[in-house]
Amino acid sequence: MSNSPRRSHKSPLRKTWIILAATVLILLLVVASALAYIRYSIDSQIRHIPISLSDSSMSGSDSPGDGSQPVPISTATNILILGSDSRSSGGDPTDWRIGAQRSDVMMVLQLSKDTNSMTIMSIPRDSWVNVPGYGMQKINAAYSLGGAELAIDTVENLMGINLDHFAVVDFESFSQITDQLGGVTIKTVEGEQHFDGAGALSFVRERKSLPGGDFDRVRRQQAWMRAIMTRIFEKDTLKNPAQLNSLVEILFAHSAMDEGLTFDSMMDLAFQARGLHPSNVTMLTAPVKGTDTSSDGQSIVLLDKKLMTKLGQAWSNDALSEFINSSSSLKTLKSAPIR
Repeated sequence: MSNSPRRSHKSPLRKTWIILAATVLILLLVVASALAYIRYSIDSQIRHIPISLSDSSMSGSDSPGDGSQPVPISTATNILILGSDSRSSGGDPTDWRIGAQRSDVMMVLQLSKDTNSMTIMSIPRDSWVNVPGYGMQKINAAYSLGGAELAIDTVENLMGINLDHFAVVDFESFSQITDQLGGVTIKTVEGEQHFDGAGALSFVRERKSLPGGDFDRVRRQQAWMRAIMTRIFEKDTLKNPAQLNSLVEILFAHSAMDEGLTFDSMMDLAFQARGLHPSNVTMLTAPVKGTDTSSDGQSIVLLDKKLMTKLGQAWSNDALSEFINSSSSLKTLKSAPIR
């Protein structure tokens, strides 16, 4: 009997399956490594403001600012966005420290979970509201007086809603994004106008020559944002990884966000908005009752408190579309031509 070792005889089919399995495993490892790198790359670009929304007064609480009734648990995502269209601001969080400056732009964004829709409401910067701990102030003073925490508390108490995220951004990012997209077209009373980044920035900074002053400027800001959204969809930017990455880099270079906005949470939001189209984005301005002068001589905007309360309830119940469509008093971007 021979003592030589047995020679293994594997069938060609078995060898093929082993090679395929090894190849798939290698590909999975490569993809996983690439995803890990992308995740790290994006996370490293995000500038965070040291605040968690759970730290704010109403987030996770059971009562709105007036303490009258519980705040419903919404299935939508609410984000407070502060910004500036001035020439001195930037996305670096050090430019947005307490006392550094007031916010020129304040928007509350809701991404609906059930209807594939988005609502963006602008709050006029001169709105005369209760700033917790400081009494009646212009709403744009909240950040200057108490940073992100106070800005969040002020808006949550004003609207009776819970905010999930917070971000600050300067309009230079929108200018660069506009150029990256090859410009945008905005329809005004003078007809369609095509703007590059610098032209669009000048367009939204104009105020004194406009008949509606700040109200018209708010509408110009909204029109610019919508034009960017429309352009992104027209160019299929979302299907172009290289161009999408360029836009993300521009935005992150000029913004700062709460600590809860990470790569993972942004991917969750992207998945939630996967069916969103510009036609399903509604832009409106907080309901205004009129203008006045404060006791210390400031020009102020008086919000319609009753309509704000109803709007806040619809906001909390993720029922904005129905409420906006049924209310003729609310001013949306489509309500009048852009001046």
